Amino acid sequence: MKRLFFIILDSFGIGEMPDANEFHDEGSNTLKSVSSSSFFNAPNMQKLGLFNIDGCSVAGDPVEHPIGAYGKFAERSKGKDTTTGHWEIAGLVSEKPFPTYPNGFPDEIIKEFEKQSGYKTLCNKPYSGTEVIKDYGRQHIKEKALIVYTSADSVFQTAAHEDIVPVEELYRVCEIARNILQGEHGVGRVIARPFTGEYPNYVRTSNRHDFSLKPPKDTMLDIMMRNGLDTIGVGKINDIFAGKGISEFVRTSGNTDGMQKTSEYLNKDFKGICFVNLVDFDMLYGHRNDVDGYAKAITEFDKWLGTFMEGLGEDDYLLISADHGCDPITPSTDHSREYVFMLAYGKKIKSVDLGIRTTFADMAKTILHSFDMDGNIEGTSFWEDISNE
Repeated sequence: MKRLFFIILDSFGIGEMPDANEFHDEGSNTLKSVSSSSFFNAPNMQKLGLFNIDGCSVAGDPVEHPIGAYGKFAERSKGKDTTTGHWEIAGLVSEKPFPTYPNGFPDEIIKEFEKQSGYKTLCNKPYSGTEVIKDYGRQHIKEKALIVYTSADSVFQTAAHEDIVPVEELYRVCEIARNILQGEHGVGRVIARPFTGEYPNYVRTSNRHDFSLKPPKDTMLDIMMRNGLDTIGVGKINDIFAGKGISEFVRTSGNTDGMQKTSEYLNKDFKGICFVNLVDFDMLYGHRNDVDGYAKAITEFDKWLGTFMEGLGEDDYLLISADHGCDPITPSTDHSREYVFMLAYGKKIKSVDLGIRTTFADMAKTILHSFDMDGNIEGTSFWEDISNE
């Protein structure tokens, strides 16, 4: 194979995992919830076999002859967040969960952050990202203090109005937080959350930036790059892997921009992987319990997908998957512990049901196999099952 386009629909889970109760996610099914909207329409993913996947017929009709390979994947890592999900997709299973802070961060962490950053802080507790700026935005502007908050995920989030704390300055203080939050308090991500506007109509901007831990071991990306292949990140992929194993990257302002930039890479000559994250499903719709918005975004993606598939070359193939769930119908606004789907398509890809796989990492092992590589990563390849070569 020459090129792989690997697209992650951030948070598009397909139903609760057996241990969902341990994460308070019983009954979660992002796909089922989103498909309940009248705005949901995904004929291209349907053709690839999305609704042929075990349990997915609750969201749409299976097709008699899918044109792609398809399967259902369980997460083996102890978590349900973006970093854990993407790392496992890339072949790194996290046996120990990242720390979470349901009661806010310890005083010693906050005091050290204030000391090194030069700013006072507000909030320091789990909060909805849109509600926290509404509730603390005016105080932030008056006192020029940073809004620090977390969620059910392993995140340290810092919100600031762009007119009060310029974006580059917010990035600087988040880098300070990232350096502090190591070891015992090594959260998966430190996230800069800039916003604009006036009360009560504050709006988060696309200048969000994630500062992740570096993966502690090699992923498929490191192995591919060492072997001379291109490893291109589109969207927040570079942030998720802290730049490790990424040879080239481009940031995006949302799904539409991400799809456009992915299309641009379709017209470029490279050998390796173009790894894409489309974050709006999660950030704009899942976390805000916006079922119709999520459905419209899936419909937009599916329409684009039809054209994109037509442009794939003889030696190209496409994988589509997700990193966790974020059911927009359940009362929670947090991620949900769900299985994810995988769809594979290309001129040399067979239509086959891969069943239920025990780890996301099987995707990584398969990707290396497709480029005639092996490596010390988790997972079992299914390349021989799906390849016509």
